[in-house]
Order: sequence, then C-alpha cells, then structure tokens
Amino acid sequence: MSLPTEWTSAILFTVFVAFLVSFSAIWIFREYERGVVFTLGRFWKVKGPGLVTIIPLIQKVVRVDLRTVVLEVPTQDVISRDNVSVKVSAVIYFRIIDAEKAIIEVEDFFTATSQLAQTTLRSVLGKHQLDDMLAEREKLNLDVQKSLDAQTDSWGIKVSNVEIKQIDLTESMIRAIARQAEAERERRAKVIHAEGELQASEKLFQAARVLAQEPQAIQLRYLETLTLIGADKNTVVVFPLPMDLLTPFITKSK
Repeated sequence: MSLPTEWTSAILFTVFVAFLVSFSAIWIFREYERGVVFTLGRFWKVKGPGLVTIIPLIQKVVRVDLRTVVLEVPTQDVISRDNVSVKVSAVIYFRIIDAEKAIIEVEDFFTATSQLAQTTLRSVLGKHQLDDMLAEREKLNLDVQKSLDAQTDSWGIKVSNVEIKQIDLTESMIRAIARQAEAERERRAKVIHAEGELQASEKLFQAARVLAQEPQAIQLRYLETLTLIGADKNTVVVFPLPMDLLTPFITKSK
C-alpha cells in the first residue's frame, strides 16, 4: 500500500531537517582550537579539543584559534623626545590564552589588538630620543611588549614578542647624523693626539731632568745625533756647534 504523495514529501522533509539538526549538533575541534558555547545567549563553558555535541537551536558555538598570530603593524609617524620625526614599522606576536575573555570582553580581538599596537608604538617610542631608538632597539621592543601585554590581559590575549622592523629617517636627518658622526670622530682624534702630546712632554721632562744631573750625557747625546746624521747620504749637513766645545780654545787665546 503506497502512501499519498503529500505524506511522502512531509516524511522526506522531516528526515532532511532531522539530518541537518543532528549534523549541526556535532562539532569537531582541532588540538589548537576551542569552542565558546552559549546557551540561550548566556555563556556556558569552553569546550574542546575533540568531538563536542551541543543542543541545536538552543546553544551556539564560537570557534577560537589558540595559535600564535603574527600581526604586522603599519608604518607609524613617530615624533621622538628630541622632536625628530621618524617612520617606524613593527611586528607583534600574540595568542589567545583565555577564549572566554577573547570572545566576550571585546568585539573583534584582532582589530582591537592591531589598533592598540599602533597607538602604543607611537606612545612608547615618543618617550625616547632618536639615539635610543637607533642604539637600544631591544630595550624598546621590551617596553612596547610590556605595555601591550598589560592592556590586552583583560581580553585574554598574551603578547609574547614585539620586533621593530625598520626606522626610517628623512634625508636631512641622515645628513645631520653623518655630520655629527664625522665631528665626533674628529673630536676623538684630537683628544687622542692631545693625550699623546701630553705623554710625550712628560717623558721629555723626565729625560731633561736626567740629563741635567749629568752634563757629559748631553755631549754624548749630541755626538750620537751627529753619527745618525752622517749615516745618510747627505752632501751638506748644517748643525749648531755647542759653545761648550769652544770654551777651552777661547780661554787659551785670551
């Protein structure tokens, strides 16, 4: 005995709806995923990983990825503490450690973290001078990371690392830094030269005191100098004659 066509259609529709309902009741979460379950709009619990069953039409599930997210911060215009304008870009590494807070406390945690990273980068770097930005990048990375992590903790997000990618300067500032570096090198060269002159004068002073104690040593030093001069192939050598050598002859002639 065959059923009426209307009954057959109703049965098929019922089976199809039952299949859809049963299919939507089964969720499978990977090891790095969690499901935030809401019952009639109210938070119930965080489920997963593995096979999770829910009550269709009564419970809703939001899937959350717990893996580390790499967020590239767009280039930001930063004015340093010494009023120098630079362009800074960075990369933020963060992950969700509390799926409940990440879904309930903030509407879009990715967008919120991105906007917060941009403002924090400008705020933290603006407290440092240009020399600190160029020479102490590791310290700046740590400062930005701590500041971000403190603010995203209420969202269930952990900022694990911050890396400043590039700091771009204007052409005029690059030339100014080059002139400053050149002036610094000249200053160091002059200081080294002055220190050398000071040490040489001290040694000459000590030598003069020793020679003053023994006048004959001066004569020996003079003869040694003549020997050195005579070793070169010079045609004419002009040197002063000490009056001490002529004193005996002058006395005898008188």
